[in-house]
Amino acid sequence: MQRSIITTADGSKTIQIKEWNEQYHSVHGAIQEANHVYIKHGLLFFYTEKLKQLQSEISILEIGFGTGLNALLTQLKAEELSQSVNYVGVEAFPISSEELEQLNYTSELEVPSEKLKQLHSCSWEEEHQISEVFKLKKQQQFFKDISVENMFDVIYFDAFGARVQPELWTEDIFKIMYKALKQNGVLTTYAAIGSVRRILIALGFEVERLDGPPGKRHMLRAVKR
Repeated sequence: MQRSIITTADGSKTIQIKEWNEQYHSVHGAIQEANHVYIKHGLLFFYTEKLKQLQSEISILEIGFGTGLNALLTQLKAEELSQSVNYVGVEAFPISSEELEQLNYTSELEVPSEKLKQLHSCSWEEEHQISEVFKLKKQQQFFKDISVENMFDVIYFDAFGARVQPELWTEDIFKIMYKALKQNGVLTTYAAIGSVRRILIALGFEVERLDGPPGKRHMLRAVKR
């Protein structure tokens, strides 16, 4: 499928799949969306809860490593907070080096360009100590093949939308997510469709519909109580 780099409303770039009319990030702002959905309502929400539990490390699973934007923002926030993070990014189809060169996240965030390049250049299927507080393991696999249990504190569910890949938004997939989370673990996603909300509730999640990022009314956050 034909892919191109486009500029979103906040100046940051993303990848567009033209046949699907689908983007890796919101056209209303890639960085804005990632910060709102995954950093604010995922990492920082759990971080606040974690302080009550005296937990030293936060483990994060990203469903759709993609451009590496969510991982980069998480690394930056972890370093700002001096919070240890163990990050696993799952991606079936990694982006190309040519696409990576066109992404402008580090210049928009005013951080060294090597930070994003390091996330993409480190080998797959191995854990890497990226910085003093940030560990990364990239796994090239389909989401349906994830088989871990009680391993993660936070899941960033950032798959392509149900309009183009409905198979990624099924009860079977969210059962895998539920099992992968620890007790009191958090799943956050940009989606807010009723079918997903009903699936999450049926599986035993405590679900909140929150204000969405710019250009989107709502998003979902689910906690495994």
